[in-house]
Amino acid sequence: MNELLSIVAHFHPQGTVNEIRPLGSGLINDTYKVVTAEADAPDYVLQRINHAIFQDVDGLQRNIEAVTAHIRRKLEERGETDIDRKVLHFLTADNGKTYWKEGDAYWRVMVFIPRAKTYETVNPEYSYCAGKAFGQFEAMLADVSEPLVETIPDFHNMELRLRQLREAVSADAAGRVKEVSHYLEEIERHADEMCKAERMHREGVLPKRICHCDTKVNNMMFDEDGNVLCVIDLDTVMPSYVFSDYGDFLRTAANTGAEDDRDLDHVSFNMDIFRAFTRGYLESARSFLLPVEVENLPYAAALFPYMQCVRFLADYLNGDTYYKIAYPEHNLVRTAAQFKLWQSVKEHQDEMQAFINECMA
Repeated sequence: MNELLSIVAHFHPQGTVNEIRPLGSGLINDTYKVVTAEADAPDYVLQRINHAIFQDVDGLQRNIEAVTAHIRRKLEERGETDIDRKVLHFLTADNGKTYWKEGDAYWRVMVFIPRAKTYETVNPEYSYCAGKAFGQFEAMLADVSEPLVETIPDFHNMELRLRQLREAVSADAAGRVKEVSHYLEEIERHADEMCKAERMHREGVLPKRICHCDTKVNNMMFDEDGNVLCVIDLDTVMPSYVFSDYGDFLRTAANTGAEDDRDLDHVSFNMDIFRAFTRGYLESARSFLLPVEVENLPYAAALFPYMQCVRFLADYLNGDTYYKIAYPEHNLVRTAAQFKLWQSVKEHQDEMQAFINECMA
């Protein structure tokens, strides 16, 4: 407590700190709620930034500052009320930055949003809200002038992920290549089509946007009446293709099974979730989306289970050096589940395209 108190003091919060306790169950950063004693003083959120993942902490925080300042200006221009609950606000530390380094650790403090909550439930109602919120998030940031860094370089680069898989095959460090030949053949057969985003970008056809890159239902805050207040968890906000926000949400939310489901009969692509998320997303994002982005949304839905299949398989071949596993064949089970999901998405491509055309009409 005393160590955390001394860190918080560098950010000069309003009020007297009464308590600091763990908050949430995030997997990346250590998060605490800072409770103040005075009724008129805000509470705060203290976070230790995981700089093993986010190695450019200064760039990370500059991204967040640019994005939150831009959103705040947009909300003010619209005449929105209750703005402090609709955009995150980070405190400035003694060093003039929105983070403080103490030993080997990096810390930041933001104002706690009162009377707000998140949901873990994935259903059509919340998927529609997510689509609308993340589409609006991208739309508000479509004209950001400041250059943003990639907080995790090549995070969603399909060409890189395939190179990593091919290197894993060549090394065959765990002697497992022979047993996965079916997956490798299918992955390679579709490799060219699944890498078209990078090609289109090099050709100047597909732009990079400012995207959230971690579009989960629980990365939205809701008010007491069930309305979305704001998008949170901004560490992965960076330049990317809109496919990142669209496809990554559907990979997790529209999977009828678990990411590591042993029973592949459980795994399929939920079209109700697809329709709800897509309707919300296009309602708020169509104002800036190019035709090439809209027409490739079904590709985006297929890209992310394919990419995750490639990543799980590469790790399995490397001897399980990246993802935590619960049992020896865990990464192979994950590979199989993502492969099945990818196949299911492909079966729905025409139906998806028809629905998207209907939404855009």
